Amino acid sequence: MTQMFRYKVKLAGTTGIEVLHTDGKTVTFRQKNKRKAQNHIGSVHAAAMALLAESCTGFIVGINLPGDKLPLIKRMDLNYIKRATGNIRALASLTDEQIALMQREPKGEVNVAVRLTDERGIVPLECDMIWAWISKNTSAH
Repeated sequence: MTQMFRYKVKLAGTTGIEVLHTDGKTVTFRQKNKRKAQNHIGSVHAAAMALLAESCTGFIVGINLPGDKLPLIKRMDLNYIKRATGNIRALASLTDEQIALMQREPKGEVNVAVRLTDERGIVPLECDMIWAWISKNTSAH
């Protein structure tokens, strides 16, 4: 799954984001604290953490949308609260109600819950990720 995700999301491949687990309602991603993703003090860069949160939430939205709908990030609210140590994990989830809405409505938006933690269990970043979806333009194909 990781290789397919990295193929679709090139920047995730560059930083080395990994898909660790999904059950269709939740997904866990990891960003290792490796050189290509580090900041000047040797921890995971703020932009890499934002990419991890966006990628993780986008993945769970994408796998729950019917094929005739297109996911679009609408808003990212990021609040960096602690310095990160080591690798970062992101856990994103959707409720049954959100999934039903995405299946039923031709367009809409959801606030996708996501939690980032570092190797010590510290939350370095609080974020709200708003994802929208629209119908794909089938007349262009």
